[in-house]
Amino acid sequence: MDIFPALIGVLADPVLLGWVLLAAVVGMVVGAIPGLTTSAAIAMLLPLTFYMEPLPALAFLYVIGKSGRYGGSIAAILFNTPGTAASAATQLDGYPLARQGKASKAMKVATISSVIGDFTGEILLIAGVAWIAAIALKLGPPELFAVYFVAFIVIGSVIGKSVTRGLASAALGILVAMIGLDPISSTERFTFGSFDLTNGIGLVPLMIGIFVLGEVFAQIEDRGRAPALMATDDPARNRLSWAEYRPCLPHVARSSLIGAFIGMLPGLGSAIAAFVAYGEGKRRARNPEAWGTGALEGVAAPEAANNAVSGPSMAPLLTLGIPGSTIGAILIGVFLIHGIQIGPTMFLTSRDLVYALFACGLIGIAIYGVIGYFGAAFVGRFITRVPTRVLYPVIFLTSFVAAYTSRGNLFDVYVMVAAGFAGWAMRKLDFNPAAFVISFVLAGGAEETFRQALLLSDNGLMIFVTRPVALVFLLIGLAALLVRVRSMRRQTRAAVMTP
Repeated sequence: MDIFPALIGVLADPVLLGWVLLAAVVGMVVGAIPGLTTSAAIAMLLPLTFYMEPLPALAFLYVIGKSGRYGGSIAAILFNTPGTAASAATQLDGYPLARQGKASKAMKVATISSVIGDFTGEILLIAGVAWIAAIALKLGPPELFAVYFVAFIVIGSVIGKSVTRGLASAALGILVAMIGLDPISSTERFTFGSFDLTNGIGLVPLMIGIFVLGEVFAQIEDRGRAPALMATDDPARNRLSWAEYRPCLPHVARSSLIGAFIGMLPGLGSAIAAFVAYGEGKRRARNPEAWGTGALEGVAAPEAANNAVSGPSMAPLLTLGIPGSTIGAILIGVFLIHGIQIGPTMFLTSRDLVYALFACGLIGIAIYGVIGYFGAAFVGRFITRVPTRVLYPVIFLTSFVAAYTSRGNLFDVYVMVAAGFAGWAMRKLDFNPAAFVISFVLAGGAEETFRQALLLSDNGLMIFVTRPVALVFLLIGLAALLVRVRSMRRQTRAAVMTP
Protein backbone atom coordinates (compact mmCIF):
# COMPACT_ATOMS: atom_id res chain seq x y z
CA MET A 1 0.00 0.00 0.00
CA ASP A 2 3.04 2.30 0.15
CA ILE A 3 2.56 3.04 -3.53
CA PHE A 4 -0.55 5.20 -2.97
CA PRO A 5 1.04 7.90 -0.77
CA ALA A 6 4.06 7.74 -3.08
CA LEU A 7 1.83 8.48 -6.10
CA ILE A 8 0.24 11.43 -4.28
CA GLY A 9 3.68 12.76 -3.36
CA VAL A 10 4.96 12.55 -6.93
CA LEU A 11 1.84 14.17 -8.39
CA ALA A 12 2.18 17.02 -5.88
CA ASP A 13 5.78 17.76 -6.94
CA PRO A 14 5.79 19.74 -10.23
CA VAL A 15 9.59 19.61 -10.58
CA LEU A 16 9.67 15.82 -10.30
CA LEU A 17 6.74 15.55 -12.73
CA GLY A 18 8.68 17.74 -15.15
CA TRP A 19 11.66 15.35 -15.06
CA VAL A 20 9.35 12.38 -15.64
CA LEU A 21 7.70 14.15 -18.59
CA LEU A 22 11.10 15.05 -20.08
CA ALA A 23 12.30 11.47 -19.62
CA ALA A 24 9.23 10.07 -21.41
CA VAL A 25 9.85 12.33 -24.42
CA VAL A 26 13.63 11.78 -24.50
CA GLY A 27 13.28 8.03 -24.22
CA MET A 28 10.71 7.85 -27.01
CA VAL A 29 12.84 9.95 -29.38
CA VAL A 30 16.05 8.06 -28.56
CA GLY A 31 14.36 4.69 -28.98
CA ALA A 32 12.98 5.75 -32.34
CA ILE A 33 16.39 6.75 -33.76
CA PRO A 34 17.75 3.80 -35.75
CA GLY A 35 21.16 2.76 -34.43
CA LEU A 36 21.05 4.72 -31.16
CA THR A 37 20.21 2.38 -28.28
CA THR A 38 18.45 3.39 -25.09
CA SER A 39 21.37 2.07 -23.04
CA ALA A 40 23.73 4.37 -24.94
CA ALA A 41 21.54 7.40 -24.31
CA ILE A 42 21.21 6.63 -20.59
CA ALA A 43 24.98 6.13 -20.27
CA MET A 44 25.55 9.48 -21.98
CA LEU A 45 23.06 11.27 -19.70
CA LEU A 46 24.34 9.63 -16.51
CA PRO A 47 26.75 12.50 -15.58
CA LEU A 48 23.78 14.91 -15.65
CA THR A 49 22.32 13.10 -12.66
CA PHE A 50 25.37 13.93 -10.52
CA TYR A 51 23.88 17.38 -9.93
CA MET A 52 20.32 16.20 -9.21
CA GLU A 53 18.59 14.93 -6.09
CA PRO A 54 18.49 11.10 -5.82
CA LEU A 55 14.81 10.58 -6.69
CA PRO A 56 14.70 12.86 -9.78
CA ALA A 57 17.99 11.35 -10.97
CA LEU A 58 16.75 7.77 -10.66
CA ALA A 59 13.28 8.56 -12.03
CA PHE A 60 14.74 10.38 -15.04
CA LEU A 61 16.86 7.45 -16.18
CA TYR A 62 14.30 4.81 -15.16
CA VAL A 63 11.54 6.40 -17.24
CA ILE A 64 13.90 6.91 -20.20
CA GLY A 65 14.50 3.16 -20.13
CA LYS A 66 10.75 2.47 -20.15
CA SER A 67 9.91 4.98 -22.85
CA GLY A 68 12.93 3.96 -24.93
CA ARG A 69 11.76 0.36 -25.06
CA TYR A 70 8.49 1.58 -26.53
CA GLY A 71 10.17 4.11 -28.85
CA GLY A 72 12.01 1.32 -30.64
CA SER A 73 8.70 0.23 -32.17
CA ILE A 74 8.46 3.52 -34.08
CA ALA A 75 11.67 2.85 -35.99
CA ALA A 76 10.71 -0.80 -36.51
CA ILE A 77 7.32 0.09 -38.01
CA LEU A 78 8.31 3.12 -40.08
CA PHE A 79 11.86 2.37 -41.20
CA ASN A 80 12.08 -1.44 -41.04
CA THR A 81 15.04 -0.77 -38.73
CA PRO A 82 14.43 -1.72 -35.08
CA GLY A 83 15.37 1.09 -32.71
CA THR A 84 16.12 -1.54 -30.04
CA ALA A 85 16.95 -5.25 -30.27
CA ALA A 86 13.56 -6.18 -28.83
CA SER A 87 11.77 -4.23 -31.57
CA ALA A 88 13.07 -6.63 -34.21
CA ALA A 89 10.05 -8.84 -33.44
CA THR A 90 7.69 -5.87 -33.87
CA GLN A 91 9.28 -5.19 -37.24
CA LEU A 92 8.03 -8.53 -38.63
CA ASP A 93 4.41 -7.32 -38.81
CA GLY A 94 4.78 -3.60 -38.14
CA TYR A 95 6.66 -2.77 -41.33
CA PRO A 96 4.27 -4.74 -43.62
CA LEU A 97 1.42 -2.73 -42.06
CA ALA A 98 3.31 0.48 -42.84
CA ARG A 99 3.74 -0.66 -46.44
CA GLN A 100 -0.05 -1.08 -46.58
CA GLY A 101 -0.57 2.53 -45.47
CA LYS A 102 -1.46 1.54 -41.89
CA ALA A 103 1.58 2.85 -40.06
CA SER A 104 -0.43 4.97 -37.62
CA LYS A 105 -2.73 2.05 -36.81
CA ALA A 106 0.26 -0.20 -36.15
CA MET A 107 1.83 2.42 -33.86
CA LYS A 108 -1.44 2.82 -31.93
CA VAL A 109 -1.57 -0.94 -31.37
CA ALA A 110 2.08 -0.86 -30.28
CA THR A 111 1.38 2.00 -27.88
CA ILE A 112 -1.64 0.41 -26.19
CA SER A 113 0.08 -2.98 -25.92
CA SER A 114 3.28 -1.43 -24.55
CA VAL A 115 1.35 0.48 -21.90
CA ILE A 116 -0.62 -2.61 -20.80
CA GLY A 117 2.54 -4.73 -20.67
CA ASP A 118 4.50 -2.07 -18.79
CA PHE A 119 1.71 -1.53 -16.25
CA THR A 120 1.47 -5.29 -15.70
CA GLY A 121 5.20 -5.63 -15.06
CA GLU A 122 5.28 -2.59 -12.77
CA ILE A 123 2.32 -3.78 -10.66
CA LEU A 124 3.91 -7.22 -10.27
CA LEU A 125 7.17 -5.55 -9.21
CA ILE A 126 5.40 -3.39 -6.62
CA ALA A 127 3.45 -6.34 -5.26
CA GLY A 128 6.37 -8.78 -5.04
CA VAL A 129 9.62 -6.89 -4.56
CA ALA A 130 9.35 -6.45 -0.77
CA TRP A 131 8.61 -10.17 -0.40
CA ILE A 132 11.71 -11.00 -2.44
CA ALA A 133 13.76 -8.60 -0.32
CA ALA A 134 12.56 -10.28 2.89
CA ILE A 135 13.85 -13.61 1.58
CA ALA A 136 17.12 -12.03 0.42
CA LEU A 137 17.77 -10.70 3.93
CA LYS A 138 18.10 -14.31 5.12
CA LEU A 139 20.87 -15.15 2.63
CA GLY A 140 24.46 -15.22 3.86
CA PRO A 141 27.69 -14.68 1.85
CA PRO A 142 27.80 -18.28 0.46
CA GLU A 143 24.23 -18.05 -0.81
CA LEU A 144 24.76 -14.57 -2.25
CA PHE A 145 27.90 -15.68 -4.08
CA ALA A 146 25.95 -18.62 -5.51
CA VAL A 147 23.35 -16.15 -6.80
CA TYR A 148 26.14 -14.10 -8.40
CA PHE A 149 27.49 -17.30 -9.94
CA VAL A 150 24.09 -18.05 -11.50
CA ALA A 151 23.91 -14.48 -12.80
CA PHE A 152 27.35 -14.75 -14.45
CA ILE A 153 26.46 -18.08 -16.08
CA VAL A 154 23.04 -16.93 -17.30
CA ILE A 155 24.31 -13.58 -18.56
CA GLY A 156 27.35 -15.08 -20.27
CA SER A 157 25.58 -18.04 -21.85
CA VAL A 158 22.20 -16.58 -22.79
CA ILE A 159 23.05 -13.10 -24.05
CA GLY A 160 24.33 -13.27 -27.62
CA LYS A 161 24.57 -15.92 -30.29
CA SER A 162 27.56 -17.85 -28.94
CA VAL A 163 27.93 -19.43 -25.49
CA THR A 164 31.72 -19.31 -25.71
CA ARG A 165 31.86 -15.64 -26.71
CA GLY A 166 29.20 -14.74 -24.14
CA LEU A 167 31.14 -16.38 -21.30
CA ALA A 168 34.35 -14.81 -22.60
CA SER A 169 32.67 -11.37 -22.54
CA ALA A 170 31.56 -11.96 -18.94
CA ALA A 171 35.04 -13.15 -17.92
CA LEU A 172 36.63 -10.09 -19.54
CA GLY A 173 34.27 -7.83 -17.58
CA ILE A 174 35.30 -9.53 -14.33
CA LEU A 175 38.99 -9.18 -15.24
CA VAL A 176 38.68 -5.44 -15.96
CA ALA A 177 36.77 -4.94 -12.69
CA MET A 178 39.75 -6.39 -10.75
CA ILE A 179 42.00 -3.50 -11.84
CA GLY A 180 42.86 -1.31 -8.84
CA LEU A 181 43.27 -2.12 -5.16
CA ASP A 182 42.41 -5.44 -3.52
CA PRO A 183 39.29 -4.80 -1.36
CA ILE A 184 40.76 -6.62 1.66
CA SER A 185 44.56 -6.28 1.53
CA SER A 186 44.64 -2.97 -0.46
CA THR A 187 47.48 -4.26 -2.63
CA GLU A 188 47.61 -3.12 -6.24
CA ARG A 189 46.27 -5.43 -8.97
CA PHE A 190 46.81 -5.04 -12.72
CA THR A 191 47.80 -1.38 -12.35
CA PHE A 192 51.16 -1.81 -14.16
CA GLY A 193 52.63 0.96 -12.03
CA SER A 194 50.04 3.53 -13.15
CA PHE A 195 48.69 5.78 -10.40
CA ASP A 196 45.50 6.48 -12.41
CA LEU A 197 44.62 2.80 -12.33
CA THR A 198 44.86 2.43 -8.56
CA ASN A 199 41.26 3.60 -8.20
CA GLY A 200 40.10 1.17 -10.84
CA ILE A 201 38.24 1.77 -14.09
CA GLY A 202 35.40 4.27 -13.78
CA LEU A 203 31.94 2.91 -14.51
CA VAL A 204 30.69 6.01 -16.33
CA PRO A 205 33.50 6.37 -18.92
CA LEU A 206 33.51 2.62 -19.47
CA MET A 207 29.77 2.50 -20.20
CA ILE A 208 29.85 5.60 -22.39
CA GLY A 209 32.70 4.12 -24.39
CA ILE A 210 31.18 0.64 -24.75
CA PHE A 211 27.61 1.68 -25.50
CA VAL A 212 27.86 5.15 -27.05
CA LEU A 213 31.21 5.41 -28.86
CA GLY A 214 31.12 1.76 -29.84
CA GLU A 215 27.71 2.30 -31.45
CA VAL A 216 28.84 5.53 -33.15
CA PHE A 217 31.89 3.78 -34.64
CA ALA A 218 29.65 0.96 -35.89
CA GLN A 219 27.22 3.46 -37.45
CA ILE A 220 30.07 5.37 -39.12
CA GLU A 221 31.27 2.11 -40.64
CA ASP A 222 27.75 1.45 -41.93
CA ARG A 223 27.06 5.04 -42.98
CA GLY A 224 25.95 4.06 -46.48
CA ARG A 225 22.49 3.04 -45.30
CA ALA A 226 19.93 5.72 -44.52
CA PRO A 227 16.43 4.80 -43.41
CA ALA A 228 13.55 5.98 -45.55
CA LEU A 229 10.00 6.47 -44.38
CA MET A 230 7.99 3.78 -46.14
CA ALA A 231 4.60 4.60 -44.66
CA THR A 232 2.11 6.43 -46.87
CA ASP A 233 -0.64 6.95 -44.34
CA ASP A 234 -4.22 6.77 -45.42
CA PRO A 235 -6.29 8.53 -42.67
CA ALA A 236 -9.34 6.41 -43.48
CA ARG A 237 -7.38 3.20 -42.85
CA ASN A 238 -5.60 4.31 -39.69
CA ARG A 239 -8.51 4.58 -37.26
CA LEU A 240 -8.18 1.85 -34.66
CA SER A 241 -11.53 0.44 -33.55
CA TRP A 242 -12.32 -1.70 -30.51
CA ALA A 243 -13.34 -4.56 -32.80
CA GLU A 244 -9.85 -4.51 -34.36
CA TYR A 245 -7.97 -4.38 -31.06
CA ARG A 246 -10.11 -6.87 -29.13
CA PRO A 247 -8.48 -9.96 -30.76
CA CYS A 248 -5.13 -8.60 -29.57
CA LEU A 249 -6.09 -8.65 -25.88
CA PRO A 250 -5.46 -12.39 -25.20
CA HIS A 251 -2.03 -12.06 -26.84
CA VAL A 252 -1.29 -8.93 -24.82
CA ALA A 253 -2.28 -10.57 -21.52
CA ARG A 254 -0.23 -13.72 -22.19
CA SER A 255 2.77 -11.77 -23.51
CA SER A 256 2.73 -9.43 -20.51
CA LEU A 257 3.09 -12.39 -18.15
CA ILE A 258 5.81 -13.91 -20.35
CA GLY A 259 7.72 -10.62 -20.34
CA ALA A 260 7.33 -10.17 -16.58
CA PHE A 261 8.65 -13.67 -15.86
CA ILE A 262 11.63 -13.30 -18.21
CA GLY A 263 12.34 -9.85 -16.76
CA MET A 264 12.95 -11.34 -13.31
CA LEU A 265 15.75 -13.56 -14.69
CA PRO A 266 19.05 -11.64 -14.90
CA GLY A 267 20.52 -11.33 -18.35
CA LEU A 268 17.66 -12.54 -20.55
CA GLY A 269 16.21 -9.14 -21.37
CA SER A 270 13.43 -7.74 -23.51
CA ALA A 271 14.68 -9.08 -26.87
CA ILE A 272 14.27 -12.70 -25.75
CA ALA A 273 10.90 -11.87 -24.15
CA ALA A 274 9.64 -10.27 -27.37
CA PHE A 275 10.59 -13.20 -29.60
CA VAL A 276 9.28 -15.80 -27.12
CA ALA A 277 5.96 -13.92 -26.95
CA TYR A 278 5.83 -13.58 -30.74
CA GLY A 279 6.46 -17.29 -31.25
CA GLU A 280 3.91 -18.30 -28.62
CA GLY A 281 1.36 -15.85 -30.04
CA LYS A 282 1.79 -17.17 -33.56
CA ARG A 283 1.47 -20.75 -32.31
CA ARG A 284 -1.84 -19.95 -30.60
CA ALA A 285 -3.21 -17.61 -33.29
CA ARG A 286 -6.41 -18.46 -35.14
CA ASN A 287 -4.77 -17.37 -38.38
CA PRO A 288 -1.01 -17.98 -37.93
CA GLU A 289 -0.22 -17.69 -41.65
CA ALA A 290 -1.19 -13.99 -41.48
CA TRP A 291 1.62 -13.31 -38.99
CA GLY A 292 4.57 -11.76 -40.76
CA THR A 293 2.39 -10.19 -43.44
CA GLY A 294 0.81 -7.42 -41.38
CA ALA A 295 -1.17 -8.86 -38.44
CA LEU A 296 -2.06 -6.42 -35.67
CA GLU A 297 -1.67 -9.25 -33.14
CA GLY A 298 1.91 -9.68 -34.40
CA VAL A 299 2.61 -6.11 -33.26
CA ALA A 300 0.71 -6.35 -29.97
CA ALA A 301 2.32 -9.55 -28.62
CA PRO A 302 6.03 -8.59 -28.80
CA GLU A 303 5.40 -5.01 -27.68
CA ALA A 304 3.54 -6.15 -24.56
CA ALA A 305 6.32 -8.60 -23.66
CA ASN A 306 9.07 -6.11 -24.48
CA ASN A 307 7.74 -3.49 -22.05
CA ALA A 308 6.59 -5.94 -19.38
CA VAL A 309 10.27 -6.74 -18.80
CA SER A 310 11.01 -3.22 -17.55
CA GLY A 311 9.57 -3.40 -14.03
CA PRO A 312 10.44 -6.99 -13.01
CA SER A 313 14.02 -6.54 -14.26
CA MET A 314 14.46 -4.13 -11.33
CA ALA A 315 13.63 -6.85 -8.78
CA PRO A 316 17.07 -8.56 -8.74
CA LEU A 317 18.73 -5.13 -8.78
CA LEU A 318 16.87 -3.74 -5.77
CA THR A 319 16.83 -6.92 -3.70
CA LEU A 320 20.20 -8.50 -4.48
CA GLY A 321 22.18 -5.76 -6.19
CA ILE A 322 22.23 -7.80 -9.40
CA PRO A 323 21.14 -5.86 -12.50
CA GLY A 324 18.76 -7.75 -14.74
CA SER A 325 19.62 -5.60 -17.76
CA THR A 326 22.17 -3.09 -19.04
CA ILE A 327 19.85 -0.27 -17.95
CA GLY A 328 19.85 -1.76 -14.46
CA ALA A 329 23.64 -1.83 -14.52
CA ILE A 330 23.67 1.89 -15.30
CA LEU A 331 21.16 2.63 -12.54
CA ILE A 332 23.57 1.01 -10.07
CA GLY A 333 25.92 3.87 -10.87
CA VAL A 334 23.23 6.40 -9.87
CA PHE A 335 22.58 4.62 -6.57
CA LEU A 336 26.31 4.54 -5.78
CA ILE A 337 26.84 8.17 -6.80
CA HIS A 338 24.16 9.30 -4.36
CA GLY A 339 25.36 7.03 -1.57
CA ILE A 340 22.37 4.69 -1.61
CA GLN A 341 23.19 1.11 -0.64
CA ILE A 342 21.28 -1.30 -2.85
CA GLY A 343 20.24 -4.73 -1.64
CA PRO A 344 17.59 -6.15 0.68
CA THR A 345 18.33 -3.61 3.43
CA MET A 346 17.28 -0.88 1.02
CA PHE A 347 13.66 -1.58 1.97
CA LEU A 348 14.56 -0.72 5.56
CA THR A 349 16.74 2.34 4.92
CA SER A 350 15.25 3.88 1.74
CA ARG A 351 11.73 2.46 1.52
CA ASP A 352 10.08 5.80 0.65
CA LEU A 353 12.59 6.39 -2.16
CA VAL A 354 11.93 2.95 -3.67
CA TYR A 355 8.17 3.34 -3.78
CA ALA A 356 8.43 6.92 -5.05
CA LEU A 357 10.56 5.54 -7.90
CA PHE A 358 7.86 2.97 -8.65
CA ALA A 359 5.27 5.77 -8.63
CA CYS A 360 7.36 7.74 -11.13
CA GLY A 361 7.48 4.62 -13.30
CA LEU A 362 3.67 4.32 -13.31
CA ILE A 363 3.23 7.99 -14.16
CA GLY A 364 5.91 7.76 -16.85
CA ILE A 365 4.06 4.87 -18.49
CA ALA A 366 0.86 6.93 -18.63
CA ILE A 367 2.72 9.93 -20.09
CA TYR A 368 4.53 8.07 -22.87
CA GLY A 369 1.29 6.21 -23.63
CA VAL A 370 -0.62 9.44 -24.24
CA ILE A 371 2.21 11.06 -26.19
CA GLY A 372 2.82 7.90 -28.23
CA TYR A 373 -0.83 7.32 -29.09
CA PHE A 374 -1.31 10.82 -30.49
CA GLY A 375 2.24 11.79 -31.50
CA ALA A 376 4.26 8.71 -32.53
CA ALA A 377 3.84 9.46 -36.25
CA PHE A 378 5.07 13.03 -35.68
CA VAL A 379 8.15 11.71 -33.82
CA GLY A 380 8.91 9.39 -36.74
CA ARG A 381 8.69 12.19 -39.29
CA PHE A 382 10.85 14.46 -37.12
CA ILE A 383 13.61 11.85 -36.91
CA THR A 384 13.78 11.51 -40.69
CA ARG A 385 14.64 15.21 -40.91
CA VAL A 386 17.71 14.96 -38.63
CA PRO A 387 20.68 14.00 -40.83
CA THR A 388 23.11 11.48 -39.36
CA ARG A 389 26.03 13.74 -40.31
CA VAL A 390 24.71 16.13 -37.64
CA LEU A 391 23.38 13.64 -35.11
CA TYR A 392 26.44 11.43 -34.60
CA PRO A 393 29.04 14.22 -34.28
CA VAL A 394 26.87 15.79 -31.59
CA ILE A 395 26.65 12.45 -29.77
CA PHE A 396 30.42 12.00 -30.16
CA LEU A 397 31.28 15.39 -28.64
CA THR A 398 28.70 15.01 -25.86
CA SER A 399 30.31 11.71 -24.90
CA PHE A 400 33.69 13.41 -24.35
CA VAL A 401 32.10 16.07 -22.14
CA ALA A 402 30.14 13.47 -20.17
CA ALA A 403 33.19 11.26 -19.58
CA TYR A 404 35.32 14.19 -18.36
CA THR A 405 32.70 15.71 -16.07
CA SER A 406 31.99 12.41 -14.28
CA ARG A 407 35.14 12.83 -12.14
CA GLY A 408 36.93 15.82 -13.71
CA ASN A 409 39.72 13.49 -14.80
CA LEU A 410 41.26 13.46 -18.28
CA PHE A 411 42.24 9.82 -17.75
CA ASP A 412 38.55 8.93 -17.88
CA VAL A 413 38.41 10.33 -21.41
CA TYR A 414 41.24 7.99 -22.43
CA VAL A 415 39.32 5.09 -20.81
CA MET A 416 36.19 6.07 -22.73
CA VAL A 417 38.01 6.15 -26.08
CA ALA A 418 39.68 2.80 -25.41
CA ALA A 419 36.33 1.35 -24.33
CA GLY A 420 34.75 2.76 -27.49
CA PHE A 421 37.15 0.85 -29.72
CA ALA A 422 36.69 -2.22 -27.52
CA GLY A 423 32.90 -1.94 -27.88
CA TRP A 424 33.20 -1.60 -31.65
CA ALA A 425 35.53 -4.64 -31.79
CA MET A 426 33.10 -6.65 -29.66
CA ARG A 427 30.29 -5.95 -32.10
CA LYS A 428 32.51 -6.93 -35.05
CA LEU A 429 33.65 -10.18 -33.43
CA ASP A 430 30.21 -11.14 -32.02
CA PHE A 431 31.29 -10.68 -28.41
CA ASN A 432 28.62 -9.17 -26.18
CA PRO A 433 29.05 -5.64 -24.75
CA ALA A 434 26.04 -6.06 -22.43
CA ALA A 435 27.48 -9.22 -20.83
CA PHE A 436 30.82 -7.43 -20.42
CA VAL A 437 29.35 -4.38 -18.64
CA ILE A 438 26.94 -6.30 -16.40
CA SER A 439 29.75 -8.63 -15.31
CA PHE A 440 31.98 -5.60 -14.65
CA VAL A 441 29.29 -4.20 -12.35
CA LEU A 442 28.68 -7.51 -10.57
CA ALA A 443 32.32 -8.47 -10.07
CA GLY A 444 32.91 -6.34 -6.98
CA GLY A 445 29.97 -7.78 -5.05
CA ALA A 446 30.77 -11.32 -6.19
CA GLU A 447 34.38 -11.06 -5.01
CA GLU A 448 33.33 -9.58 -1.67
CA THR A 449 30.81 -12.33 -0.92
CA PHE A 450 33.24 -15.04 -2.10
CA ARG A 451 36.00 -13.80 0.19
CA GLN A 452 33.57 -13.42 3.10
CA ALA A 453 32.32 -16.98 2.57
CA LEU A 454 35.89 -18.31 2.66
CA LEU A 455 36.59 -16.38 5.89
CA LEU A 456 33.54 -18.03 7.45
CA SER A 457 34.63 -21.50 6.38
CA ASP A 458 37.16 -23.90 7.89
CA ASN A 459 36.89 -26.24 4.91
CA GLY A 460 37.51 -23.76 2.13
CA LEU A 461 35.25 -24.19 -0.89
CA MET A 462 33.23 -26.90 0.85
CA ILE A 463 31.07 -24.19 2.43
CA PHE A 464 29.29 -23.85 -0.91
CA VAL A 465 28.45 -27.58 -0.85
CA THR A 466 27.44 -27.88 2.80
CA ARG A 467 25.02 -24.92 2.61
CA PRO A 468 21.90 -26.32 0.85
CA VAL A 469 20.65 -23.03 -0.62
CA ALA A 470 24.08 -22.18 -2.04
CA LEU A 471 24.40 -25.66 -3.51
CA VAL A 472 20.98 -25.40 -5.19
CA PHE A 473 21.89 -22.09 -6.83
CA LEU A 474 25.24 -23.47 -8.04
CA LEU A 475 23.48 -26.46 -9.57
CA ILE A 476 20.93 -24.16 -11.23
CA GLY A 477 23.78 -22.22 -12.84
CA LEU A 478 25.46 -25.38 -14.14
CA ALA A 479 22.13 -26.72 -15.40
CA ALA A 480 21.41 -23.46 -17.24
CA LEU A 481 24.82 -23.68 -18.92
CA LEU A 482 24.29 -27.31 -19.98
CA VAL A 483 20.81 -26.55 -21.38
CA ARG A 484 22.15 -23.62 -23.36
CA VAL A 485 25.07 -25.66 -24.76
CA ARG A 486 22.73 -28.49 -25.81
CA SER A 487 20.38 -26.01 -27.44
CA MET A 488 23.23 -24.44 -29.42
CA ARG A 489 24.44 -27.88 -30.55
CA ARG A 490 20.97 -28.82 -31.78
CA GLN A 491 20.73 -25.57 -33.72
CA THR A 492 24.14 -26.18 -35.25
CA ARG A 493 23.21 -29.71 -36.32
CA ALA A 494 19.92 -28.48 -37.79
CA ALA A 495 21.76 -25.80 -39.76
CA VAL A 496 24.25 -28.37 -41.12
CA MET A 497 21.50 -30.79 -42.14
CA THR A 498 19.43 -28.09 -43.86
CA PRO A 499 20.30 -28.10 -47.59
